[in-house]
Amino acid sequence: MASGEAARSGPGPLARVQPRQLIVTVYGLYARDTGGWMSVASLIQLLADLDVEAPTVRSSVSRLKRAGLLEAQSVSGAAGYRISPETERILRDGDPRIFAARRATAEEGWVLVVFSVPESERARRHTLRTQLTRLGFGSVSAGVWIAPGHVHGEAESMLARHGLRAYTDLFRADYLSAAGGDADDLAGKVRSWWDTARLQRLYVDFLATHRPVAERIASGAPVTDRQAFVTYIGLLTDWRRLVYLDPGIARELLPGEWSGTHASELFDELHARLAGPAHRHVERVRAR
Repeated sequence: MASGEAARSGPGPLARVQPRQLIVTVYGLYARDTGGWMSVASLIQLLADLDVEAPTVRSSVSRLKRAGLLEAQSVSGAAGYRISPETERILRDGDPRIFAARRATAEEGWVLVVFSVPESERARRHTLRTQLTRLGFGSVSAGVWIAPGHVHGEAESMLARHGLRAYTDLFRADYLSAAGGDADDLAGKVRSWWDTARLQRLYVDFLATHRPVAERIASGAPVTDRQAFVTYIGLLTDWRRLVYLDPGIARELLPGEWSGTHASELFDELHARLAGPAHRHVERVRAR
């Protein structure tokens, strides 16, 4: 496994990820166990491992500070930044989705978000739609969005965080068709509310990208802690995108050829193999 490539071929996901996203990922994974703080020097070194240059790191951190996501703080004379309380809440809310992604059962029902935002507040309407999409909601109609029932808590938290609760009504619901709730009928509705064909393609791509890495590691190929860090950040970047597009629709409502289950198993396997060595690399960088 070549250093820097970390067992990946081609451009990989990190080439298309904004440095600000990588910084938030690094803070989310490795700063919360030290009070949310990391020195600028450590951050620059870790982002260099991800092929992000120091000037880009500094300008990205400045933008994150202006956005209220990071706060400047010196510790023992070392310049650094800590995650803001708001960022901590966002990261905490996202942990279950990323590391314990669950698939609903049909018996759990659905959560509906019904909203009406005045034309004079189009920016809020855009924010609402963007955030619902980010949580994996499907669109039933212009002002009615749907997700499996277990997404209810995430939706409540998001609406409160963005000051959108006054524009929305939330419902817990069961699907009742004219035929009494036929599963095939509901599966067809699911395909109209979500682009399950695109999700399937993305899961297939995820498997094609990361399964060879898992196979090489399982065969005993040596992996340095630095390589594990780079590979793990790439894995997490790909996986986070998928789990926010897929809210965990019940398996019986999805197409017969569904790669999401295999992708979840692969993520769990690589997480178990890479997280520890990646953390050791970060600890060594922070100790310098």
